[in-house]
This record gives sequence, C-alpha cells and structure tokens, in this order.
Amino acid sequence: MAVTLCGVCAFLQLYCTQPLLPLFTHLFHASKTAVGLTVSAATLGVALAAPVFGALTERLARKRVIVSSLLGISIPTLLAATSTSLAQLIFWRFLQGIMVPGVVAVIVTYIGEEWPPDRVALIMSFYVSGTALGGFIGRVGTGLLTDRLNWRVAFVALGIATLAGAAAVAAWLPKGRQRPEAPSSAALESRFLSQVQSLFRSSRLVATFAVGFNVLFSLVGVFTWITFHLSAAPYRLSTAALSSLFFVYLVGLVVTPAAGFLITRVGLRAGIAGALACSMAGVLLTLAPSLGLIILGLALVSSGVFIAQTAAQSHLRVAAPPGARVTAAGLYMTCYYFGGTAAGVVPGAFWALGKWPACAAFIVAMQAGALGVALAGWRVAPALAGPVSPGPVSPGSASSASASSASASAESTGFAPNR
Repeated sequence: MAVTLCGVCAFLQLYCTQPLLPLFTHLFHASKTAVGLTVSAATLGVALAAPVFGALTERLARKRVIVSSLLGISIPTLLAATSTSLAQLIFWRFLQGIMVPGVVAVIVTYIGEEWPPDRVALIMSFYVSGTALGGFIGRVGTGLLTDRLNWRVAFVALGIATLAGAAAVAAWLPKGRQRPEAPSSAALESRFLSQVQSLFRSSRLVATFAVGFNVLFSLVGVFTWITFHLSAAPYRLSTAALSSLFFVYLVGLVVTPAAGFLITRVGLRAGIAGALACSMAGVLLTLAPSLGLIILGLALVSSGVFIAQTAAQSHLRVAAPPGARVTAAGLYMTCYYFGGTAAGVVPGAFWALGKWPACAAFIVAMQAGALGVALAGWRVAPALAGPVSPGPVSPGSASSASASSASASAESTGFAPNR
C-alpha cells in the first residue's frame, strides 16, 4: 500500500495542468506554446534532478529521502495556487519537478533492496500502477475542480493530498535495512562521473535512452496538444470534459502488469515493436472525426506507451553494468523527462503549420524513428558481465546473498516494471 501511495503522490501533480491549457491561454493571454511550459517546466525539473539524486542520497536513509521529497513536492504545489502570472506558475511547476526524483529514483532502489527477489516484480508493478493512478487522479481531479470552482482550489487540493500522502508513507513504509556506510562525497562524485562516461560508450544503452526520450515525448505530446484540438470546433469540450479524457489512463493499471508477463515470452524487441505500433495506430486514430474513435486512439496511445516503458526499463536493467545501475536509471530518467519537456514545446511549431494533424504526423514520425533505434540497438542480447538484479541496486546497498538471488530472478524473467 505504501509503495503504491509513493507512486500516486509522485505523479499526482506532475501533469495536472494538461487539461487546463486551453483555459490558461485565455486567463494569461498567452500562446499555446507558452502555456505548454506549465507541463514542460515540471518535466524539466525532473530531468535535471534525476541523474544526481542517486549520488546525493546514497549517504541517507531511503525512507527519509522519500518522505522529505513528498513534503518538498507539496510546498510548491500549494504555492502555485498563489501565482498571479504565467511566469510564476511555471516557476513553481519547475520546483515541483525538482523534487520528484527523490521519490521516483529512490523508491525503485528501495524496492530492490527491501523485498525478496521473487517478489520484486510484483511490488514494482504495484508502484507502477500507483504512478498511473496518480497521473490519472491529478489530471481528472484538477479538471473537475477547476470547472466547478477554479484552478487555484485545484492546486490547493493537490498540495493537501500530497501532504497527507507524505504522512501516510512516513507511517506505513518500512524503515529499511541498515546499509553499509557509503563512500565519501568525493569518491561518490568521481565514481558517478566515471560511470556516466562508461555508460554513454554503450550503444545499447544509448539506444535505450533514446527510446525513453520518445516514450514520454509521445505521451505528453499527444495529451498536451490534443486538448487544443478538442477544445475548438467542432468538439468544443469543456475543461471538465477534457480532463475526463484521461480516464483512458486506467487502462494502464491493467496493461502494465499484463504486458510484463507477455514481454517475458515474446522478448524485448518484439515487445517494444508491438508497443510502438500500438501507440502509432492510436495517434493516427485521433485524426478521425468521431470523438469515440479519438478516445479509442488515446487509449491505444497510453497503453502502447506503458508497454514501451516496461520494455525499455527491462532492457535497461539487463544492459547496464551491475555496479552502475543506479546511475543508468538516473540517466534514463533524464532522457525520459527531457522527452516530456520537449513535447510541451516542440509540437507548437507543427501546430502553427497544420494544427493537430501536423502535430500527429510529427509524433508518429518520432515513434517510427524510436522503433528503428530500438530494433537496431537491441538486436544482440547484451552480455552479462555479472549479477543482474530486477531493480537498480547501488554498490554495497544489498547483501551478496540478496544480490545473487536477485540475479537469478532477473535472468529468468528479464522484467522489473517501472514508470
């Protein structure tokens, strides 16, 4: 329950402004690209903070970092409600994003350390389902509260909910095992820089980072820019109706665990190919004139993205060297959230050229490119240089017995889901 709640609270506010973008263009008298920065600023904060969070928190208790980060998310969420300009709102959104890796990056490592290897995949799927649920509640709740009250009340509600979540996690999340003393800060920094250089020499990992970039680019790009399409004629959907589109996210609660078992049977390359094909078909369906077909297309897009994320994360854990998995996970998160940042801005140029059809064509082209990169970069199974755990485990953070049994579990399944 506590692990699921971590996922919910971390993603409750991250994309909450998506259904509000058409409203913000009128309230702040701003362009579509400018209000899109309320989405991009949050994902940019995650992208910048992700690669260093693991190194900075290696000397601290995992639970303490998670709870403190949840508190850190709630404060700028509450302050965002006081914004009197778009620039202020973008600033608070950026600070929200800065704190998210303190939950997202650390909980994945925490799960790998605290649960038996044969239960890691199950516990991780609970966390991933929590992230999907949090993203859903944040978008839908914000839209409904804004439509009935106003957007400031919506941000206050999200901030209070995150504070309550932090209190519940503090009470329910196990304290965690005593870990060996971490190396000095200088040693950690030197090892981190060395690992980054080594990881970027791996074409297999670079391909995985590129897929991660595209995964969130596709999701944010579609669900950000289609709101402008559906708020205009002939649909003219209200803020509440736009937020209801995110009910398709509930599909992810079912698809994510099921996709994990399917990928173990068909393989990672087949899994990523099927996921991206599903997502591309969904984007094309959104070009239909029927609102029902558009909703079906959005469901296919979100399902494909969840499956692609599962495949990419699974490949990351197998391809990354055992001693650098935390660093690799941080770099993946950086590329992933840079994709989300770009998606809030770059499609604006295509919107100016041809509105939603031009945006959709660009997103499909990006997905086709990612598919080519994945099929080429993942062609040969990576050689395992050592034990492979089902979650990113930092050096010295788990007992050798645990790492050994985790290796057997990961090599037999090749799967550990993570958003």
